[in-house]
Amino acid sequence: MPGKRKITGAKPLFGHSRSKAFNTVKRQFKPNLQNKRIYVPELDRWVRVKITAKEIKTIDKIGFMEFLKRRNIPLKQLL
Repeated sequence: MPGKRKITGAKPLFGHSRSKAFNTVKRQFKPNLQNKRIYVPELDRWVRVKITAKEIKTIDKIGFMEFLKRRNIPLKQLL
């Protein structure tokens, strides 16, 4: 699926918009994706990633390498 991200696995959700008259219109709930540069000391360089705002908070808390380790994502996949 092209909308799915490598790191996050985030993809759009689908639902309906309802008016006051209860008319239904299909809509998409898109994830809050952000472009972020993260410094990786193991590589001694910056890496650009596209991640959700929720995951930025998690990376700030536990660190980028621990985040990748918990997700079972190799660092080589991001380069």
